[in-house]
Amino acid sequence: MALLRDVGTTLGRWTGRPVARVDEDGDDPDVPRVRAAAEAADWAGVRDILDARPESEDRTGLLWTVGEVAGVERWIAGVMAAEPDAALPRLVAAVRHISWGWEARTAARAAHVSREQFQVFHERLATAETWLYEVAEREPGWTSPWYGLQVTGRGLQVGQDVARRRFEATVRRDPHHLGAHRQQLQQVCEKWSGSHEEMHAFARASAFGAPGGTLLGQLVAVAHLEHWLALDSGPDARYIGQPQVIASLHEAADHSVRHRDFVRGRGWLQAHNAFAMAFALAGDLTAARAFFRATEGRVTEFPWCYLDGSDPARAYKEHRSRAGR
Repeated sequence: MALLRDVGTTLGRWTGRPVARVDEDGDDPDVPRVRAAAEAADWAGVRDILDARPESEDRTGLLWTVGEVAGVERWIAGVMAAEPDAALPRLVAAVRHISWGWEARTAARAAHVSREQFQVFHERLATAETWLYEVAEREPGWTSPWYGLQVTGRGLQVGQDVARRRFEATVRRDPHHLGAHRQQLQQVCEKWSGSHEEMHAFARASAFGAPGGTLLGQLVAVAHLEHWLALDSGPDARYIGQPQVIASLHEAADHSVRHRDFVRGRGWLQAHNAFAMAFALAGDLTAARAFFRATEGRVTEFPWCYLDGSDPARAYKEHRSRAGR
């Protein structure tokens, strides 16, 4: 598996460059607000922020912010009991159980996860699925429960056919839902019993099947990063440095974040980080420099965690330095 080489190399001073830092809020002022409300067990505050968002990609991101807050599983149970007919408390509880389940499993390879950890992981995901189906039945127009079922489905290994149906249910409600497409891209990766061919085909069909200026073009970059990650040292660099790979990265960037209709909104920073990493690894330093410049030193955990899971900003800085930015 390809990993960052010489990650401990001492870096020079970054005179004239923005200080690299991991960005957790993505230019959305409601992210820190909803996180603070969740940490304070302030259901009214959480509910008001979520209710103010349309049931789409925008609300999905905020839901996952709440779901990542430790302790939500305790106080949301009381809210569900007090509001037995309400869908939103069940949705929040389900999303928290998804994050809580992955916390139990950890990010370790399956061989290093104990039977007990897997049992807790599966139990929490199964509980989440029950609530997600209840929410989907009560609110058939909502996107988030189907997106949540994409995530639980991968963890519970429901199979490609079921996973595809859950993806299709999400995008029927929100055709350009980036999170849904990213989940399905992972589903068809070789490491999740798909294949490189299926992954690249899905990425291109999604990117170029969408209007110019959407964020879906980054799927092409992520697919190349996944392919690179699956290879050993040596073949990985030869793969991603191929002229046809670099050409496909430019084509995807031109159709998405470099398109005249592109407008910065939620998710733009991650797209720029993905293209910066892909172009840097591919050796197109001119293109990489432009994307590093656009990020202004703001690092998204994904995809830089593929290079350094403990310090994504360090991986970003090293490759920014190599690109001459």
